[in-house]
Amino acid sequence: MLILLPPSEKKSAQAGAAIELYTGVLYAALGWQSLSKAARKLGQSTLVIISAKYGALRPLDVIEPYKEKIDNKKMAPKVAAVLDAVTTQLIIDCRSSTYQSVWNSPISKTVEIKIFTKVDGQKKVITHMSKKTRGEVVRHLLLSEEIATTPQELQSVIATGFTCVLIAATAKDPWILEIFC
Repeated sequence: MLILLPPSEKKSAQAGAAIELYTGVLYAALGWQSLSKAARKLGQSTLVIISAKYGALRPLDVIEPYKEKIDNKKMAPKVAAVLDAVTTQLIIDCRSSTYQSVWNSPISKTVEIKIFTKVDGQKKVITHMSKKTRGEVVRHLLLSEEIATTPQELQSVIATGFTCVLIAATAKDPWILEIFC
């Protein structure tokens, strides 16, 4: 399992582990410091944060604070050099569209996490709360006793804490796990 995360605009003023330097709503909801030792160990091996300055980071990689917009053309080869070498059966993509364009994950084994709400029975896209929910979903995965290896297993794990619907991949688009909050 590989879980791809975007960085956070909000950052600590001090250099530190990437997972602690990023302080935005996704990272607050993930709550790294309050995870069990086993969950943090799983996170270190499964999480990759795509950074505008540093490329592909593991949670405990030490970085300096920065304010930079991603240059997709410049960063794509650097990110691909890391991610193309990762062997995994399942990629869980929690990145924003800006960061998804830096590296195209293999469609057949990628599940994009999309967050929705229902208003008067109608499905509505949400933005700010989607970051928080993605953080909660990642936390849920890291604390789960099951390691998902297929989109169907991922849905099963996520469904223990969230209402969700799995949409099959097509020739052009990856799997999508719609999560409702």
